Amino acid sequence: MENAFLGEAIVLPAPAKLNLFLHITGRRVDGYHLLQTLFQFLDYGDEISLQLRPDGQITRSIGSPLVPENNDLVVKAARLLQQTSTSKLGVDIKVNKKLPMGGGLGGGSSDAATVLVGLNHLWNCQLPIDRLAALGLGLGADVPVFIRGHSAWAEGVGEMIEPVTIPEKWYFVLHPNVHISTAEIFATDSLTRNCKPIRMAAFLAGQTTNVFEPVVRKNYPEVAKAFEWLGTEAKLTGSGACLFAEFDDETSAQLVAKKLPNQWSGFVAKGRCKSPLYEKLSTLS
Repeated sequence: MENAFLGEAIVLPAPAKLNLFLHITGRRVDGYHLLQTLFQFLDYGDEISLQLRPDGQITRSIGSPLVPENNDLVVKAARLLQQTSTSKLGVDIKVNKKLPMGGGLGGGSSDAATVLVGLNHLWNCQLPIDRLAALGLGLGADVPVFIRGHSAWAEGVGEMIEPVTIPEKWYFVLHPNVHISTAEIFATDSLTRNCKPIRMAAFLAGQTTNVFEPVVRKNYPEVAKAFEWLGTEAKLTGSGACLFAEFDDETSAQLVAKKLPNQWSGFVAKGRCKSPLYEKLSTLS
């Protein structure tokens, strides 16, 4: 039976995420760090266009010029799903990048997850979500949470994910126009790697932090300046350069955004417990 989506360009969201806190609780013998974090999605992110091809070819006609096509996670994700599902269909992928690389907003991981979830639907592969999440973990530690599509408490190296429902606050996200290498930050000697494991109650009581913040502030003066400007409520997300502040309403967030110095960029977005990706997929026949 002919695929109903063949030849049609389907545009899907690849939402940003925030790490509302991030602890490192240890390190495995293989060198991977053990984390605790709380993920919240935003109603803002990249956009992925998927146009199915009958010839089985996987191409990326639009993407970041800084990332070669064969190294792009979206291409790797499509090829991985094709190999796993033995689908005979292909796809042309266009990536509309809105999220900065190295910003700690999960852009590359979210893009890969959107391709896996989107093509699983469009190619009619019917792989269960647990299988997709396992595939995603091979592409990056943050990919599974985007695949599962719900705000989550995460532990381990990204594979232990527990969905949680938290207040959907408004956020102002500031990018100091600095690119931070995740590998470089993880390798820093001064990084705290022995946080005591906590439970949700400790986060709700404000007893959490992002262990990367002091390292990033010390090594990247522009990020330190952004922290000073945004004030005491500023937090770092992930291991990247982006800061965020939480607000109860959009107006308050926009007031701060309007004062942003010209040398930096930023945006206002609402937190979402359910990924906008699944909301869009639910509208497709």
